[in-house]
Amino acid sequence: MNFQHTEDRRMLADTLNRFVSEQYGFETRDRIARSPQGYSAELWTRFAELGIIGALFDEANGGFGGGGFDIAVVFESLGRGLVVEPFLDTLIVGQAVARNGNDTQRGLLGELIDGSRIAALAHGEPGGHYELSRVTTRAQRKGNAWQLNGAKAVVQNGEHAALFLVSARTDGDDDSEDGITLFLVPRDAAGVSVRGYPKIDGGRAAEVTFDNVTLGEESLLGAEGAAFTTLEYAIACGVLALCAEAVGAMDVAKDYTLDYLRTRKQFGVAIGSFQALQHRMADMLLEIEQARSAVVNAAAALSGQRTVRERAVSAAKYSIGRIGALVAQECIQLHGGIGMTWELPLAHYAKRLVMIDHQLGDEDHHLDRFVRLGRE
Repeated sequence: MNFQHTEDRRMLADTLNRFVSEQYGFETRDRIARSPQGYSAELWTRFAELGIIGALFDEANGGFGGGGFDIAVVFESLGRGLVVEPFLDTLIVGQAVARNGNDTQRGLLGELIDGSRIAALAHGEPGGHYELSRVTTRAQRKGNAWQLNGAKAVVQNGEHAALFLVSARTDGDDDSEDGITLFLVPRDAAGVSVRGYPKIDGGRAAEVTFDNVTLGEESLLGAEGAAFTTLEYAIACGVLALCAEAVGAMDVAKDYTLDYLRTRKQFGVAIGSFQALQHRMADMLLEIEQARSAVVNAAAALSGQRTVRERAVSAAKYSIGRIGALVAQECIQLHGGIGMTWELPLAHYAKRLVMIDHQLGDEDHHLDRFVRLGRE
């Protein structure tokens, strides 16, 4: 199989890398990440104008990409700049709508792609511990409408999303794959409450509560009680995106560390000349290439058979969790005390690598899932 990027993907990567390096420097990123909004609406619009959001969706849904390698190319570049704009949830929500929405609902994709509307996934719940089928939020029929009750945790950019993609149980036990239904819920619907907070690695998230929220049939995404496969595929796209983002962040952290080893001197020589440190850098480089290979494998499997796809993305997420923590620790240790300072970009890359492990399932969760899928 040929894993070389097409000319279009190489051009996309070059364009995005150039834009991030020129317009999204560390000081700009730090200011945006710590702002009350947690992202830049102006830069979000500019990303859309460059076609970056459109690269995450196929032509049938208004984009010009949408494949596993398109997603990986975009998010690897975003990871290099620690971009905090809402690309991840736009991808997940958009893929769910594209896969299971009706004609009216798929009209939302144009607004996502042009950046005029922000949507957020509201799936994770307090105490859910990453299990995709764990849904305690309930939706009950009330005549021709639905009544939604429950709480969702760590909803990315929840304060500023105009629309939530909410998973709710309409039938079955709390851990059953059957009986999960997806709803598109407007942020301003009566009974929706949002409490926002800053994230440790920059940007903002929110706790979202639904208290007797009344929804019409038009809010239902796909068939009642049969949303698990749609949710699983959309989350797989998100896991691939996070893994690619981590590879981009690892590359930058590695480059910062190499530069430091070449310039920092002890006993009159650069510490990069010490053999013990050279060995540590060589080991880290090999681990990063292993992570990159895992991402390539997941990207290639994204459009394939379900079990193959899910095992590939779980294998990639496991690898990223382990290697991301290793890279963060090694880079900080090789920098010494300065590696922990807020003013040094490296500290923020290390923090982001650690936090990626906790999004959409951590290392332990995906290792267990990989093993379980192998038994099916």
